[in-house]
Amino acid sequence: MSVERFDPSTQTVTVLPAALEHFRKQLSAQQNAQAIRLSVKPSGCSGFMYVLDLVEAGQQEDLKLQVEDVTLLIDKSSLAIVSGSEIDYVREGINRQIKFINPNATSECGCGESFTVNE
Repeated sequence: MSVERFDPSTQTVTVLPAALEHFRKQLSAQQNAQAIRLSVKPSGCSGFMYVLDLVEAGQQEDLKLQVEDVTLLIDKSSLAIVSGSEIDYVREGINRQIKFINPNATSECGCGESFTVNE
């Protein structure tokens, strides 16, 4: 039997350059927003859904990551699910959207709005 330990200093989230630029624009467009907050919530046909919020301040237990000039806050209860993920901003057809590349996701629903992880 083995025990897995979670080390937030080595297993965090990576924000790719296109997403970083998108976050900068979003923060500058919102007057009171100081950070991007990432969490997941139960939702959709697959189990979980990513939630990105523009916030003035995070919650006390949020993990704070400084990515250049952008502050990314990660909800502590979501950390194990999003650990190791990359966040990108991609063009798919005529649309642009945030894309999560999550090594913990075992499947996604057909519409791409929700995902499943092994617990």
